[in-house]
Amino acid sequence: MDTVKDILKEKGFDVWRVKPDASIDDALKLMAEKNVGAVLVMRDGAITGIFSERDFARKIFRFEKSLKEIKVEDLMTRPVLTVTPQTTVDDCVALMTHHRFRHLPVVEDGVVTGIVSIGDVVKTIISHQQFTINELGKYISGA
Repeated sequence: MDTVKDILKEKGFDVWRVKPDASIDDALKLMAEKNVGAVLVMRDGAITGIFSERDFARKIFRFEKSLKEIKVEDLMTRPVLTVTPQTTVDDCVALMTHHRFRHLPVVEDGVVTGIVSIGDVVKTIISHQQFTINELGKYISGA
């Protein structure tokens, strides 16, 4: 069974982060530059929230300020649910589905070691399904 550790080995361990008092403008620029849908919000090495495209789209209407004036902590999701490198892909799917999250930070011994997205999880599941289909095809054809 695949784990979060297997996903991170494939995709990498990069984690993009901002401080709670960073502007929404800065966070969105970082997300665009790194081509990611979410950034962790951290203070002194600890996760205080997560800011995603979904947070922006669903909460920005509450403010009548510029994006440079609104702080990430005003829109971020908290508390943040995390997983460990040993968490299975199936458990990630269950957590993401139940809580309607698209991103799960990976924490080991209190240190952030990565982040997995719903896209990463789906890619892993599809890869396994394709392998099974290919193996069944070989079996049926006698190869």
